[in-house]
Amino acid sequence: MDAGERSLSRAVGPRALLLANPRSRSGGDPETVAGLLRDAGLDPLCPSMDGPGTAELIRAHAHEVNRVVLAGGDGTMNAAAPALLETGLPFAVIPLGTGNDLARTLGVPEDPAEAARVAAGDRLRAIDMGVANGVPFFNVASVGFGVDLTRALTRDAKRRWGKLGYAVAALRVLARMRPFSATIRCGDEVVRSRTVHVAVGNGRHFGGGMTVSERSRIDDGTLDVFSLEVGGVWGLLRLLPALRRGDHGRWHEVRTGEGEEIEIRTRRRRAVNTDGEITTRTPVVIRVLPRAVRVFVPAPEVSAAPPPG
Repeated sequence: MDAGERSLSRAVGPRALLLANPRSRSGGDPETVAGLLRDAGLDPLCPSMDGPGTAELIRAHAHEVNRVVLAGGDGTMNAAAPALLETGLPFAVIPLGTGNDLARTLGVPEDPAEAARVAAGDRLRAIDMGVANGVPFFNVASVGFGVDLTRALTRDAKRRWGKLGYAVAALRVLARMRPFSATIRCGDEVVRSRTVHVAVGNGRHFGGGMTVSERSRIDDGTLDVFSLEVGGVWGLLRLLPALRRGDHGRWHEVRTGEGEEIEIRTRRRRAVNTDGEITTRTPVVIRVLPRAVRVFVPAPEVSAAPPPG
């Protein structure tokens, strides 16, 4: 167990606040998920999500539970982030969304029953959170292509096409993609970039399986920024395999940096996307909150010992 992980101590009981997104692509039926949690040994509290938002429900029931279980995609995690910071409650993820990038970063199983067993466990990991103009996020904040993709990726497209919906929406966005000018401050260094996309990553994955950086971790106390300085559609398409692997920083068309605080300014105000939701606008100051929240994670796999000799 590393410094960012520990067992849950002095639990007040296996009472969990279950917040299941009924609009998630994989289905967030609370009764189904609640059954999986009961089978795993938890006692789920299942308030209606027809009225109050996710954060409001966490605040309202914080005194009744010792953990929060979020069943949905990265948008559900993003909605819960402010209240998780405020209450200090540990949380668990049942990945039922389209991208599930936070679950991928944490190694949470895709199978809901297996994820429920992780939620009922006692292995906690303290992870960082990013904050963009005061808005907390787990995975990435971006300007440019990522915002346009968010606007094009409708809820119906995600439900109908799943991960393929990203490709369908991306083709629409690529047809009208245009570079823009951005000034990026990373620590004491200030650069001007002619770019189509600037992303600041807190976690390791974003965009349905893209990788922020080969070195990025969600508990390293550092933000990773990259700017795609490609001239058009074909340049971006050439970069896609590297973006999935996370080694895009080796390309001369990609400007990279890292730090605890990053600022992005643009000539005209542009929308900023955090974890798939458009939440603020430039100029944006993005900071990292080291090990700000705790999440239930699976135990690491034990490698088989090599044969003697």
